[in-house]
Amino acid sequence: MINLFWNGVTRVMTDKLTEYLEKWNLTDPQPLATTASSYVYTVTSRGERVVLKLITAFGIEEVEGAIALHYFDGQGAARILRDDKHAHLVEYIAGDNLVGLVKNGKDDEATAIIGDVLNQLHQPKDRLLPDDLTRLNRWFRSLFVKATTDKNSGLDTIFVRAAALAEKLLNDPHDVRVLHGDIHHENIRYHTQRGWLAFDPKGLVGERTYDAANTLCNPMNMPDLVENEERILRTTGILADKMRIEQKRVLAFVYVYSCLSASWYLEDGGMPTAELNIAGMVERHLDPKSF
Repeated sequence: MINLFWNGVTRVMTDKLTEYLEKWNLTDPQPLATTASSYVYTVTSRGERVVLKLITAFGIEEVEGAIALHYFDGQGAARILRDDKHAHLVEYIAGDNLVGLVKNGKDDEATAIIGDVLNQLHQPKDRLLPDDLTRLNRWFRSLFVKATTDKNSGLDTIFVRAAALAEKLLNDPHDVRVLHGDIHHENIRYHTQRGWLAFDPKGLVGERTYDAANTLCNPMNMPDLVENEERILRTTGILADKMRIEQKRVLAFVYVYSCLSASWYLEDGGMPTAELNIAGMVERHLDPKSF
């Protein structure tokens, strides 16, 4: 039954590909990636290779990602060239991502680059924040639901403690910006003319410190590096210096984000071992009363 369902999705997306090749005058489609939310190709448009992202029925977040790319307007991010509710045409960033630097022993350098990219993304704009992007208070709903369930069961879990701190942070936000929402080492690549650029944003609105949190839990396939207390303290310090944010606030957002991510895993029936390990290490360095 599942195979029949995905075969149906594939047929629909093949039809969509034909439609947008004609509609936007694109040629030479080459598959790049497939996820639940999108089918991604490189294509040629006016003599240049660009990315065509076709949105599936599960890709509602991709619409907000396009709004964020329009807002960033190429500053620290890939440029969005054309879009509608079903497809996006985006600048192709063909260079390496940041994972290679980390594997080559340059984790601190990669972290500093992430800080520079975030500073570019978060530059104040002379226009209002978009109304149709998800606010962090709503984004954290899974953590709040999990904490309420635990609390009602008489449990004092890390989810209960993290939700209490998240509520404090989100009710007193500093430097509210349009956020990428999914910054990590694989979502930043090198562009030969424009330097390091982010892509594939979720598109959120909230305190800019949140964008520093996810990256501290990455690269996900390197647990010995990521689940290391010394590394967490060192890299939060680098990002705090780069972004001119107190390190304790970066640590606080790493903590609440890790517990949020863990709550997502639990909702999907997974076991969030890494996320809870990270949260446990960070919790030792936090004083919730100081926020």
